[in-house]
Amino acid sequence: MVNKWQIYEVNEEQIEKISKENNINKLIATILSNKGITEKEKIKKYLNPTRNDFHDPYNMPDMEKAVERILKAKETGEKVIIYGDYDVDGITSITVLKSFLQDIGIDAAYYIPNRIEEGYGLNIPAVEKIAKEGYNLMITVDCGITCIDEIDKANELGMEVIVTDHHEVGEQLPNAVAVVDCKRKDNKYECRDLAGVGVAFKLTQALAIKLDLDEKEYLKYLDIVCIGTISDIVPLVDENRVISKLGLLLVNQTKNIGLRGILNSSGYKNVDSSAVSFGVAPRINACGRMGHADEALKLLLSDNYSEVHNLTNTLNNYNRVRQDIEKKIYEEALTQIQNNALNQNNTIVVAGNNWHHGVIGIVSSKITEMYFKPSILLCLEDGVATGSGRSIPGFDLHEALTKCQNELERFGGHSMAVGLTLKEEKINDFSKELENLAKEQHTEEIIPVIKIDAKINISNLNQEMVKSLKLLEPFGEANKTPVFLFKGLKIDSIRALSEGKHLKLTLKEDNTIVDAIGFNKGNLVDEYRIGDQVDVVGTLEINTFNGVESIQILIKDMMKSV
Repeated sequence: MVNKWQIYEVNEEQIEKISKENNINKLIATILSNKGITEKEKIKKYLNPTRNDFHDPYNMPDMEKAVERILKAKETGEKVIIYGDYDVDGITSITVLKSFLQDIGIDAAYYIPNRIEEGYGLNIPAVEKIAKEGYNLMITVDCGITCIDEIDKANELGMEVIVTDHHEVGEQLPNAVAVVDCKRKDNKYECRDLAGVGVAFKLTQALAIKLDLDEKEYLKYLDIVCIGTISDIVPLVDENRVISKLGLLLVNQTKNIGLRGILNSSGYKNVDSSAVSFGVAPRINACGRMGHADEALKLLLSDNYSEVHNLTNTLNNYNRVRQDIEKKIYEEALTQIQNNALNQNNTIVVAGNNWHHGVIGIVSSKITEMYFKPSILLCLEDGVATGSGRSIPGFDLHEALTKCQNELERFGGHSMAVGLTLKEEKINDFSKELENLAKEQHTEEIIPVIKIDAKINISNLNQEMVKSLKLLEPFGEANKTPVFLFKGLKIDSIRALSEGKHLKLTLKEDNTIVDAIGFNKGNLVDEYRIGDQVDVVGTLEINTFNGVESIQILIKDMMKSV
């Protein structure tokens, strides 16, 4: 697939000013300029956020009502239960809120729906079960905003509900005591894009303020909040950046022995956003995907080293099983796409018998990444299709589903990721309707764009400059790893690694040689020869091999120099 390279326009005067005023090198100043972060105060907050950069939690919708209702439950000794989602965001949300409530004298129980048997969000059988067990107050975390009927049922059964969520709001709000969600139309809170765990964290902050507790009583959970925030792929800007930047400092010295166990087993030497996204998150998510989310929660709540050891091994085993299932579904989906030429469509919809509910979302992401088309994978069971979908920038998949409601039983999510349920007999009609919507929006004209921060000569690079990029971490959604353009490099050596999967090169400019690697780009080995001049787009890292550090380019795209 051909990518469009788009380089930011350079404002040399502004870059020079940012560099001098903030005592940072011009490379960092260039990237800040590209992000539109040019004022001294904003640069200071971006590079070195502090606990003073958190917004007032009472600016959030219904926060006062939520706090008052929880404190009433504390005073009267009511039975409280937290109802959360089965992914990392949900599990960390329950961990943070349950732990904090325990600290202030509320021994809250928890409920996590089984992903395979119950699906996402509240369900009426679960609500009935919870009410029957005598709970007076249910607090939802990372779910609940669209559960109108389920919350009405809770009210009918004499149980009050506080909703804390971060997902898009439907046409009406649930009839709850409080609905704390910054996606509400009447929201005035400064950061609209908190993760579910971020909303739960703000609830603990609000409770701490009301109880006149020391800041450390809620800040001590920032390590867990950080894990959920980074894992949920929310934009790492504004308050999410404060959470993730400060939280990673705590993660590195975490007192949560369950989190420490996951970190140690993941094999990552540096605890950064990559370690969270690719080391911690898959292991926690694997439990939920396999229908055992409570084991990941028990791990994060445990203070028993023996239990942590056993549960860490369990998480690792679930993750290995998840990888095997994912590979099988991916191969079956690719076969369907190829046999039916679905890659010629604007959208890709594939279905399989008994595909695992917990894994199809990951496979959908891979299909979308591979073909750069919105994709939906559906699991067929007893005439019902349950699925997950992923989109591309420029096509709002959630909005598209709202226009296909006649074909659907249920759906939810946001512009880039959705979940849905429909009858098997409706799949063809749904596929056609979705395809027509994509054609109307000319999604075939959407070209993947690689945004380039700056053009660099490798002869001007040094390790200190590359290491300075860590100032910009943590990287993630809306704060991507900086991408650079290197023009007119000569291929000094080239070979394929891992049975042709990856590409390894050395690239030369004048008398300077730099290593480069292209993951999953081994197919390019036949397109280039030693001596070819190439333009390369990629990120920079310090690679350590046998104790020796060297600069390495991670190739995102490459073409022959014109």
